[in-house]
Amino acid sequence: MLFNSEVNERAAWVGPEIQNSIEWLLHLNDLELKEIDDALKYLMNNDIKIPFQKEDFALPTLSTKIHSLYDVLENQLGFVLIRGIDRDKYTDEECELIYWGIGIHLGTPVSQNTRGHLLGHVTDEGKSISDPTTRMYQTKLKMDFHSDQLPVDVVGLFCQRKAKKGGASYLVSALTIHNVLRKERPDLIEVLHQPFNLDWRGENPEGEQPWYTCPMFSYHDGKLTSRITSRAFFESVVRHGEHLALTDLQREALDVVQEISERESLRLSMGFQQGDIQFINNHQILHAREDYEDYDDPKLKRHLLRMWISFPVEHRRSLAPELMERYSYVEKGGIPKREVA
Repeated sequence: MLFNSEVNERAAWVGPEIQNSIEWLLHLNDLELKEIDDALKYLMNNDIKIPFQKEDFALPTLSTKIHSLYDVLENQLGFVLIRGIDRDKYTDEECELIYWGIGIHLGTPVSQNTRGHLLGHVTDEGKSISDPTTRMYQTKLKMDFHSDQLPVDVVGLFCQRKAKKGGASYLVSALTIHNVLRKERPDLIEVLHQPFNLDWRGENPEGEQPWYTCPMFSYHDGKLTSRITSRAFFESVVRHGEHLALTDLQREALDVVQEISERESLRLSMGFQQGDIQFINNHQILHAREDYEDYDDPKLKRHLLRMWISFPVEHRRSLAPELMERYSYVEKGGIPKREVA
């Protein structure tokens, strides 16, 4: 497929056209909610902790619906919001068990950081983005449109608690962005298909150099895949050498991609309710977040649970060779844990 070919997949959507659609909203029914309760009760009665296996969290009916998400996430819109879990009915720990139990029916959670988190916590940790080891999710700042660092198949979020104000989730189709570039800035497409230098920001596996190269877009087996990562990874890479800095053309390309992503005429806005679960295809959907104001009480602070999920082999997307080097870390279990982390 040529760089200038238009992408006509269902995932090349325009936000306002599907903003009020029920196509991406999956409501759990009474039977499915009872299955969750019964599975949770089994865990509690047998003192089973995370990481448990899907056999420990039986969902006879709901698991069929979860398995239908392979097609939704890969061949349809590329994202879904699961709604219906009564957050007030469960403790924080019980929510973690439920979210993990649902997630493992979709795939295998992998480590998200050097702390070895399979179930991550997205909350303001009071960190500064000027620290090259800080990730944006550890702050309450606005997050630019990006895909998560490793090319995991799915990024999942569970809303434990909402912010006092702000924190809305935004999604945009990377396929639509590519189509817009084709029409408005075709001169930038080729550079985005070439390697960029990025900083591991302290999370490189032992023995690996602290930076890596990766194209922002790549075609393979008729599929377009995006690796537009948060800007901080491009900017801080110069601490490993000025020769790694963005070129003027690369910088312009990233700026234009971000400007297109931010357009209200393209993006979709999603306000989380407590108990919501969002799953997005990390290969073709970019996500962002507006900044937010938190409660003073630590017990009320905005808190999302996150999983990076790899699909079973038979459901995985075929990636270009230059991305498979990155995906090999997913196959090995994600970012390796460091004892000093």
